[in-house]
Amino acid sequence: MIWNLIYRSLRQHALSTFVTAASIALACGLLLTVWVVKTQSQSVFAATNSGFDAVLGARGSKLQLVLNAIFHLEASPGNINAADFEMISSHPAVKTAIPIALGDNFFGWRIVGTVEPLFAGFERAPGKPYVFATGGRNFKIGTLEAVVGAYAARQLGWKVGTHFKPYHGLAFDPKAQHEELYTVVGILEPTGTPVDRVIWIPLEGVQTMSGHNPLAATELSAVLIQLRAPTAGLMLDMMINKQGKRLTFAYPIGAIVAELFNKISWVDQVLTLLAWLVAVVAAGSVLVSIYNSMSARQRDIAILRALGAHRRTIFGAVVGEAAVIGAVGSAAGFAVFAVLATFVASIIQAQTGVLLDPLKWNPVFWWGPTVFVALCAIGGLVPALKAYGVSVAETIAPVS
Repeated sequence: MIWNLIYRSLRQHALSTFVTAASIALACGLLLTVWVVKTQSQSVFAATNSGFDAVLGARGSKLQLVLNAIFHLEASPGNINAADFEMISSHPAVKTAIPIALGDNFFGWRIVGTVEPLFAGFERAPGKPYVFATGGRNFKIGTLEAVVGAYAARQLGWKVGTHFKPYHGLAFDPKAQHEELYTVVGILEPTGTPVDRVIWIPLEGVQTMSGHNPLAATELSAVLIQLRAPTAGLMLDMMINKQGKRLTFAYPIGAIVAELFNKISWVDQVLTLLAWLVAVVAAGSVLVSIYNSMSARQRDIAILRALGAHRRTIFGAVVGEAAVIGAVGSAAGFAVFAVLATFVASIIQAQTGVLLDPLKWNPVFWWGPTVFVALCAIGGLVPALKAYGVSVAETIAPVS
């Protein structure tokens, strides 16, 4: 009987039900988006290291060094010389050392100089080497050739054989175009990492580009390092950071990235608080919607009581109606979430190259809607109490 009463009431008040459920959907979608983006960003960014364990660079902030060398954000804290690269690459604790040099761009897309081995068998993750799309190949040292990340190539509309001229600096300046004409010889398959946003050229291409400081020919922005064992990182940290004063050894990368999220954790807290406030307001809208309709329902409730319906049945029907509105709104909230989360993920990919998977299972997918249904049911208690107290005699008595 209760379910029949709930169904009839929802049909009778279809417009208010739709509006209230829509507000629940927006609130639920917002909460799911904030929570999923927050938790997934922290885990994905902390796990993004492009296959390297550490970064060697000029003395300065470890976070800045990692953001610059791994995520290709921020500016370099400074340059190091060729001797520093030789020192670290020949160290017995180092398995692989890949030098990089920055300082140019193409309409804002960062150009990074590096060496052939990065794309020749190096594994960005266990069992996952870089792969070229059909028809592409690695660049060759000593040539004006380029390898382009998948996302950058797609956004620029580049293909193998495309020609371009770099621009000086990390920010685009139309007056700072270099003379060298590069040819795209390879486009990487998508990796879901910052590598996808970068235009890669031979190391000496950046070092000897026309208009660069002569010192650039012997300088590097950073060295990406793969260690033979985790304990080696602690040893090098002690040798370079604790005992030295000229270089910075950023290790481990994941822990350093976690510092970034610790610094901006207040943003997550504000967004989460906002989402919960919206949830409470949405639950309040259920209360108001049903409560305002109680006056029109009193005679129907009294008739039901006269026909034998118990007070607890009426009470349960009103609370159940609020819960059903919450359930319908929460279900629709997944559609809102899919749109919002996909949009946010596309922005994050465009800015960092890191690819989120917002539809990947997250515990909030079950406890979030459950909380919304519970809040709506709680919101239905007030009108349910009013319905519980309807007097049969006074409500259906004829007016003289």
